[in-house]
Amino acid sequence: MPKQSNLMVTYALLVFIWSTTPLAIVWSVEDLHPMWALAIRFFLALPLALGLLWLFKTRLPFDRVSLHSYLAGACSFIGSQTFTYWSTDYLSSGIIALMFGLSPVISGLIGRFMFGMHLSLNQWLGMTIALTGLSIICLGDADQHIQPVGIVIALFGVLVYCMSMYWVKKINAPIDPMAQAAGSIGLSVIFSIGMLPFIWQYAPTAMPHAKSLFGLGYAVIMASLIAMFCYFKLVQKIKPTTLSLTNVLTPMLALMIGALLNNEKLPLIALVGVVILLSGLVVYFLKEIRASIQARHKKQ
Repeated sequence: MPKQSNLMVTYALLVFIWSTTPLAIVWSVEDLHPMWALAIRFFLALPLALGLLWLFKTRLPFDRVSLHSYLAGACSFIGSQTFTYWSTDYLSSGIIALMFGLSPVISGLIGRFMFGMHLSLNQWLGMTIALTGLSIICLGDADQHIQPVGIVIALFGVLVYCMSMYWVKKINAPIDPMAQAAGSIGLSVIFSIGMLPFIWQYAPTAMPHAKSLFGLGYAVIMASLIAMFCYFKLVQKIKPTTLSLTNVLTPMLALMIGALLNNEKLPLIALVGVVILLSGLVVYFLKEIRASIQARHKKQ
């Protein structure tokens, strides 16, 4: 298979995994307490991540700078995901994915007001449209799939995720990406162990049903490992602008998958808000979309 085709398959696989991961999380917590599902996910992911390091003969450094970088990355894993798993009590998988679709907007605001980064007119306009859509979703009638408290919790998770990325970038440790991920998962396991006394009363007393086990296994293998491999491969091989477009594609697919596989039907006012929010993301990434189209035409 040609090299370009390999990259296209990898890109499509990454979008698919990121689109289906919120649903896997929602399924995994059907028979498990959300924090137990999160802890078990990291307990299972760590030996698999270390196995990948051994397989690819990648060193896992333990110097001070590396440990600092692992801690920053762990904020993205255990820190952000704690809020994400918590939000499953209040939001559908599609809405959770939609909140993470806002990560470029939140990152842009952090960059502008904390680091003085320049934002283009398209980005400001896209942010305004996206936040208008979010407001419509929040102000609509609450139902089992959309509750305002869940949106606040999920957005805290996105904020922690974005801050973690800036923190990792600021440290700029010379670590292999797979080692960075494994080290961050390792620290997430330590934090998960520290969480156990507080959630021990919710420990599972029976084997979860197949649906919950499937969701847990999918989150471990597909979301924590295969998606990580695809992402780091694409980071090395394609332009950041092309990779960033996953933030537009993922929420749209996640909403459709949630509706098809989990009967996540949204009220009309929420659908209007979703369309406006997604339109804002398209406007935010208009420059990247144009660059991607132009690059494709040049190759033809």
